[in-house]
Amino acid sequence: MTTEELKGITTNLIVDARGTACPGPLLAAKKAIGDVESGEIMEILSADEGTKVDIPRWCEKMEHEFLGTLEEDSYTRLFLRKA
Repeated sequence: MTTEELKGITTNLIVDARGTACPGPLLAAKKAIGDVESGEIMEILSADEGTKVDIPRWCEKMEHEFLGTLEEDSYTRLFLRKA
């Protein structure tokens, strides 16, 4: 998705993992994915750089659709659609 598309996306669940270091954001995402239905969108907020690699890899492994990232001042917003 483009940056503009991501900025306008409606998420079904936001997981705020900005206060955790690797592997915290990934573990928070794994725990929260059960709270969204198939086809819904989850957003993960993370200040840990490793999350930019971990979440897309996890999505590929679990067959979720990784939609992209948006960079904010001190954190990253990552978006995925549950398989």
